Amino acid sequence: MKTIFSFILLVLVGCLDVIEPQSAEQNNIWVELDPRLDLDENGYYHLQIDTTSWQTLHRLSGTAYNNDVPFEALKVYWGSSHYWYIGDTLGYVVNMGLTDDLEYVSYDTSYITWFTGFEVPTINCCSYSNGDGEVNTMFAPVRTMISDSVTISMYYYNDAGNPITTFFDIVLD
Repeated sequence: MKTIFSFILLVLVGCLDVIEPQSAEQNNIWVELDPRLDLDENGYYHLQIDTTSWQTLHRLSGTAYNNDVPFEALKVYWGSSHYWYIGDTLGYVVNMGLTDDLEYVSYDTSYITWFTGFEVPTINCCSYSNGDGEVNTMFAPVRTMISDSVTISMYYYNDAGNPITTFFDIVLD
């Protein structure tokens, strides 16, 4: 019985493919950044701020690859050099109801005030690539930041578990 078991074990082990470990220098995972903004001759991207609104929303994009094939479910971390603080009122809620004649009326307004001094980042912290490798995050500077230069960081982990970081600057026009 021991002989038969040893023979079966030898055949199974001998037929397995040997997988070579990847070296720490290999980087088969990478992200191609596409901020969807104009780039000037100094290497700065430019975003036009909407002065009719408090925040300007802009989607920053990229594509994740593994061995030059679009890569799904890569977690990408984002950071920004800028943030802002909420003032004394975040907003308000208007309660509405129906009259006996079925007309909508406002009967109460509640102001949301408990966020005073709350720090608000200008970029979402993280995102995952989809089935096509596309990765996106929202960047939302406020109008008081006009003429500032914001540094954005993007990082993810490669095959060896090492962080790969990219920095780029956006001028707020």
